[in-house]
Order: sequence, then structure tokens, then C-alpha cells
Amino acid sequence: MANTVKQPEVTAKIVKQHGLSEEEYAKIKEILGREPNLTELGIFSVMWSEHCSYKNSIALIKTLPRDGEAILAKAGEENAGAVDIGNGQAVVFKIESHNHPSAVEPYQGAATGVGGILRDIFTMGARPIAALNSLRFGQPDNPRVRYLVDGVVRGIGDYGNSFGVPTVAGEVYFDESYTGNPLVNAMAVGIVKTDKIASAVAKETGSPIMIVGSKTGRDGIHGATFASVEISQESEEKRSSVQIGDPFTEKLLLEATLEIIDQDLIVGIQDMGAAGITCSSSEMSAKGECGIEINIEKVPVREDGMTPYEILLSESQERMLVCVKKGCEEKVSEIFKKWDLEAVIIGQVTDDKLMTIKLDGQIVSQIPSNDLVLGGGAPVYTRETKKPDYIDAAEKLNYDDYKLDIDWNSALLKLLSCPNICHKGWVFDQYDSTVRTNTAVGPGSDAAVMRIRKTRKALAMTTDCNARYCYLNPRMGAISAVCESARNIVCSGGKPLAITNCLNFGNPYKPEIYYGFSEVIAGMAEACIALETPVTGGNVSFYNEDPQRAVFPTPVIGMIGLVEDISHITTQTFKDDGDTILLVGENKNELGASEYLHALFNQTIGKVPALDLGYEKKLQSALLAAIQKGLVKSAHDCSEGGLAVAVSECCISERENLVGASIKISDEIRSDCLLFGETQSRLILSCDSKNENELIAYFTKQGISCKNIGTTGGNKLTINGLVSVDLEKMAEAFYKALPELMEKVA
Repeated sequence: MANTVKQPEVTAKIVKQHGLSEEEYAKIKEILGREPNLTELGIFSVMWSEHCSYKNSIALIKTLPRDGEAILAKAGEENAGAVDIGNGQAVVFKIESHNHPSAVEPYQGAATGVGGILRDIFTMGARPIAALNSLRFGQPDNPRVRYLVDGVVRGIGDYGNSFGVPTVAGEVYFDESYTGNPLVNAMAVGIVKTDKIASAVAKETGSPIMIVGSKTGRDGIHGATFASVEISQESEEKRSSVQIGDPFTEKLLLEATLEIIDQDLIVGIQDMGAAGITCSSSEMSAKGECGIEINIEKVPVREDGMTPYEILLSESQERMLVCVKKGCEEKVSEIFKKWDLEAVIIGQVTDDKLMTIKLDGQIVSQIPSNDLVLGGGAPVYTRETKKPDYIDAAEKLNYDDYKLDIDWNSALLKLLSCPNICHKGWVFDQYDSTVRTNTAVGPGSDAAVMRIRKTRKALAMTTDCNARYCYLNPRMGAISAVCESARNIVCSGGKPLAITNCLNFGNPYKPEIYYGFSEVIAGMAEACIALETPVTGGNVSFYNEDPQRAVFPTPVIGMIGLVEDISHITTQTFKDDGDTILLVGENKNELGASEYLHALFNQTIGKVPALDLGYEKKLQSALLAAIQKGLVKSAHDCSEGGLAVAVSECCISERENLVGASIKISDEIRSDCLLFGETQSRLILSCDSKNENELIAYFTKQGISCKNIGTTGGNKLTINGLVSVDLEKMAEAFYKALPELMEKVA
């Protein structure tokens, strides 16, 4: 390179500090035909990190089904997935992790996770309509865990509430495996006109490149590489790798971004998330099969003395890189000035396919763009797998060890108050779930439902994963996660369309961890093919470990469904006294992997409940048709806690409208399996008694078991001769548990 800026010598120690292997460093020298300088080493370090390159996962991820007739943006093509929902509109959605930042700085880690995923949505021209999340923590009796929960929830709430997007659904789980490494997965959903979808691309030689939004600081430098190593005692020292968010600036950035897209002023636009300018410029140019030249001294900065290395790798929030149509620079600048935001030309598109960084006319770095990015020259590995020894051992469950002459009322109350089942209002009441007034069903039901303005349609959305299942049987756990997500969508009156995923695992270089990852991918693919819900994108988060343990394999599924008419919207709560209660699906002698075993015996053992995908598909199709016929008053999926907990939730999930139930089931199976076993493909429905025979006949004709198991009414829940509990007592256990845990003084 001619006219280059002199930089410090790259040593073996510096290479190691940047997280690059000897083989990767050799490949870098081969690509460049020389030794890299320090800035180039930093660029390769972040772009080839696990967080950006997916080098240990992409080979398997490509095996997931990504095609569907309504898919407008496939996995990996854009910032988020896009699915046609008719009327010239598309739903845009994605889920991503912010686990490592949240472990060391829970408030900002969670807040910037929300900010980042929202930018992925509106960068595509979509206005965000909803946010969701999936959160995992250690046991809440641990003071450190309560500190993390408090910070994460406040961060999510403050950012989303200030930005003005309703947080409408999610999940919160507690398990020892997440003690030192919580999982904070953020999802966002938006609506866009199909002819206004923007692309993350740069092309047309000479097109100006602009940086818009906030100034660049030193926060978040090497955030991508920080997210690609295990949590350790030294992680606290890496707080500088955690970005600082500003939701009010992001709201302005949203409006300005949508305006320049709507006025057709741009070629492409990319959010500056992980790896900042480095990632956005290299990915946009590689996608456009062109080059890009950045004049680094023109980047607006908020700190004196920032080096090109720092500016390129900074992950300061609320910034975008825009490839502007020639001649439209002034209009773009005027729009951003109107919204009181920076908009500065910092470079241009070239025809040499190189990412060139200059400082005052001298070259700081010059690298072929394609060699930096996922799908181009970034490394691709398939790691060794080994089935963990504990899996076969943990499957063995001796039913003789569990007595049946116990107080089932106490057992039910214990489950209703356990952290994984109890009401999560302490969490979601901190979120604004109704801003913009489109929320038809908010937090607390099977899925959230958002009305689509100026139509009769709505979108159902959910996040789901039983990580205990995935720990005991990764393949079946992933199948169950996809199926539960779909059941929740259908129970809410929607047809499942597609999924996004957030795959949270430990260190992929450990064969047992990679075994779990490979099995989860296989199970997810199998379920998505069967249910016709293609994968539109998502996120892989490896290295979720602390010095004591790795997290459970946790493939969180974010699913979107279409409610064809708002009259089909259905919730889980029993509506009126005297209605018939139906069980769709069959009870089986299964107790393995259940919340019952964990909550009452502190055990994570047994076979994960089996699941027949053909039966599951038929069940969901039949339920959706029954809802659309107007035959169903309420619908609820049987999941954690089994049938007794599912019926309880139908009785008490509206605190001010408790509805009792009298249940009688003739199945001759063990009492614990009947009440708390988590057999899959089961639903609790209620209907007007006059529709009972028609519903039973309809499901039976479809080859689905459906039977009358009781009637709504009264102030108690009774199940056979086993359970008889006052609703107020159940509600007290359900609603007070989490506030009492969180307000506990250490």
C-alpha cells in the first residue's frame, strides 16, 4: 500500500490478545500478501469473531429450512427476516442476544440489546410495532441473581418505554445453569410496505457513504470479541466493551431513517451494531460486490484523540451507515438536521472490491471486503461432537421413588408459586405494553396479539424454549420448542408463518457442547419443515459459560403468526360459568424433564416427552379451524407444570375475574403424571355447552383425541378426588411469589 500510516508492529502476543489462532493469522497474511498492521488486525479480529462470522455455526445453520412462498427476505440476506402478510404489507422480525454485556452491566447490556434489535427492524424500512424478550437467570434466592434481574428488567423497560414501542410478550426462566451467565434475548417486530423494504447494500461506483445518527465514542470497542469468549472473573474489567444507549436519540433516528427510505433517497442502509463501522462498511460493500472507501477523520467523534482503530471498532449506539443515491446528499442531510442528528459524508463506493480506510489521504487499512464477511472469506469450521455422558444416565427415572400418597393441593400450590411458573407481572408491569394502542393481547397469555392498522388482521407473536428439555435431549428439546411456539400462536387465533431463533450455548470447542448445538439444529429443522415455518434469521451466542458451568442449551424460538380476522383472537382464560372444558390430545404416563420434578425434588432427570410431528400438525390445523368457526371460547397450551397448572392458569390468569372449574378425567395413569406430567400436543379448551358435540366430532374426524373433562364455574378448582383448592388461595400463590422473591433482603 502506498502512502500508508505507520503503525505499531504486530507481535504474536498482540495476535493472541485479538483472539485469532495461528492458522487464522496465517490466512490473513495470505489474503493480504503481507503482514497486517494493527488496525487491520483489529478489523479481522472483530469480523472473524464468533459474534460476526458465525465461524463455528454457519455450516450447520445453512441446513435449516429458509424457503417459503411468503418469504421476502431470507435468513442472512438482510438485517431481519420479512414475510408477506397481504394487503401490500410485510412483517419484519428478528431476535438477538446481549448476554455477555448484560452479565457485567445488566442495565445497559439489556437496554442496548433492545436498541440494537429495533434498529435491525427500522433499517429495513419497517416501523417497529412490538418488542419481546426471553430472559434466563440463576435462582432468585441468590442476591447477585436478583441484582441482574433488576438491572436487566429496568434496562429493557426504560429503553422500550422511552423509545415508544410496546413490550408485549416474552418469558422468564430461572435455573442454576444461568447463575453467572444470564441470557438476555431481545426480539422486535415491525410492519413495512412490501415496495419500501430497504436493503443493507452499497453499490454504484461514486455513490456517497454517510454516517448518520450519534457521534462515535470509545464505548463498545471489541464488544464483538468480548461476546465471543467465556465469562470470567476478568469480565468485570471489560465494562468498556458494553455500549451505552440513548432511546430518545434512537426515536429520532427511527423517524429520519424511515423518511429517507420513504423518499427513495438511498441505495442501502445498515445498522452499526457489532463491530461498528467495520462491520457495516465491509458487509454492505461485499453484498454489493463493490469496494468502499472511508475517510476516517470525517467521522464525527465525541472524544478527543480517538485513533482509526478505535473509531472503526467502536460500537457506539444509535448510528447507521447509509449508501446515498448520487445527488441526494443534501436532501438526506436536511432530513437528519431536521431531526437534530448528525449526517456526514465519510466516503464513497469504489469499483475495486476493497474496504479502504484513509486518514488525511493516507491509507490506514486496505482489505478485500469479501474476505472479511460471513459467506465470503471468513473461516468456517465444523467442530467435533461427543454425546455427553450425563444424557443416558439422566434418562433413567424410577417411578417407585415418587410416592403417590401426598398432598396434591400443596403440590399444585408449590408449582404455581415456583419461579418458572408463577405470574411474571413483577417483570412485565415495568414495561409499557399498550403504547401506540395496537395491543389486542398483551403479556400473560399464550401469545401477544397486535392489531394491524386499517385492516381486520392481526399478528400473534411469542418466544419459547424449554431449556431443560434441551439439556436432557437437545434434538427433542428443539422440536418441542418449535411446536410449543406454534401451539401458542394457534391458541391465540393465528396461523404460524415463520420463526427467528436465538441459539444460546457454551463453548463450541468443547465436543459435548457442540453435540448439543448440532442436535438442536437437526431438531429445529425437522420441526420447521413439518410445521411449514421457515427460519428467517436470528443469532448464535456461544461461550455462555462461567468458571463453574455452561448454560443449558437454549435455542429460543421467536415465532410470528397471522390472525386473519380480529374476531378470531383467543386467550387462555375461562370466560363464563357453565362452559364445557375439553382436553384436546392424550394424557400419558410421562413425568420426565418436568417442572414438577425440578420444583418439588430439585431433579432434572427423565426422558423428555415424546412428540409426533404429524399429529402435532393435525392438532394445530384443527384447532385453528375450530377457532375460525367461532366454536372456541378459550384455548391454552399444556406445557410447564402439566395439565393441573394449565387448567389453573385458565382459572386465575385474569386476577379480577377468577373462574373455577370442576375436572373429571377417567384416564388410568399415575396421579403425578396425570396432574403434572408434561405430555406434548395437549390443549385445554372451553366452549359453550351447545358447541361441545360439534367440537368433539370435528376433532375426532381429524384423527385428534378430544373429550369433555369438566365444567367451568364456582370458586374452586377440583380435579378428580385429588385436588380441591380455593381460587383465591391459588391466585395468592401465583401472583405473590415473584414479588416476594425479588423484594427479599440479602
